[in-house]
Amino acid sequence: MNIPVELKYTKDHEWIKIEGNIATVGITDFAQGELGDIVYVDVDTLDDTVEEGEVFGSVEAVKTVSDLFMPLTGEVVEFNEELEDEPELVNTDPYGKGWMIKIEFSENSQLESLLDAEAYQNLIKG
Repeated sequence: MNIPVELKYTKDHEWIKIEGNIATVGITDFAQGELGDIVYVDVDTLDDTVEEGEVFGSVEAVKTVSDLFMPLTGEVVEFNEELEDEPELVNTDPYGKGWMIKIEFSENSQLESLLDAEAYQNLIKG
């Protein structure tokens, strides 16, 4: 299972890549494996400011629909439009082409609540 060390993680199985005040967000390799084949990614919060912990969208897989939770409070500034035609990118390349949104955030203190790769690995091992 792939858990890149340079990323941060949430207990809701999202990964976060921080570049300045922009955070790129997607779901982890573990999460896409648990969900199975992803058929649709729904994000209707583009250009909205969403609070940490609130739902910013959902992922629809063959067997289930799962909410996506904001890892940081901020404005959703970009959605990965490639996912509209190729939602399976979340399965095949969860940390690359399968990213979901970019957030412009200002609350650096919230970064401290994110998990590092080791803590996330311990979480999924149970």
